[in-house]
Amino acid sequence: MMDDMMMLIEAEPSPTFVETPQIAQIAERALSYLQCGFPIHFSGPSGVGKTTLALHVAARWGRPIALLFGDEQQKSSDLVGGHFGYRRRYVMDNFIRSVIKSEDDLTQHWADSRLTRACQQGLTLVYDEFTRSRPEANNMLLSVLEEGVLAMPATRGGAGYVQVHPSFRAIFTSNPKEYAGVHATQDALYDRMVTLTMDHYEQDTEVAIVQAKTGVGAEEATRERFRRSWT
Repeated sequence: MMDDMMMLIEAEPSPTFVETPQIAQIAERALSYLQCGFPIHFSGPSGVGKTTLALHVAARWGRPIALLFGDEQQKSSDLVGGHFGYRRRYVMDNFIRSVIKSEDDLTQHWADSRLTRACQQGLTLVYDEFTRSRPEANNMLLSVLEEGVLAMPATRGGAGYVQVHPSFRAIFTSNPKEYAGVHATQDALYDRMVTLTMDHYEQDTEVAIVQAKTGVGAEEATRERFRRSWT
């Protein structure tokens, strides 16, 4: 997940986004924290729209979005970058078929990844389900969110750090700790975020969401909402 695979999204609020008074209140609260420079953390069970709301708030903020997904296999280099360019190939001798030579081609170059680009360019980082990554993979976020500095490996060259752009913002989402595949993240990281705990919405909001997704009328959407609550 390096530079050429970085997921950048141009910020534009979706015209189909359902914004009832309840959702608007949450969004405005999150935007007020972003305005003050605080990272936002939407926490709650699956299906309550954390990712959708995170992307909506990021779009409202108006900066391009760097999208990152939590992953058990994710390493620090997937966030900050790494060296690439090593290649090995095997050559068979045309005269002695049993002789096989290997040739190494080493032309390493550094490629910045998502977190680094977001910090440098002042993008909005949306880190979806960040607790599915191992805590050690997220360690560099501590200095980013507190001191505004991203520490870089010495092998990258340069000053050894990236000064975080003043327009940089971060929005995180996570499921509860009891969910499968969720890691216990450092308290120090949680302390650097403003956590907005989400739960299932009130009836009017859920009915509006069902209508928007299915195109049915309010009466049928209400029946569907109650059907789902009992299954």
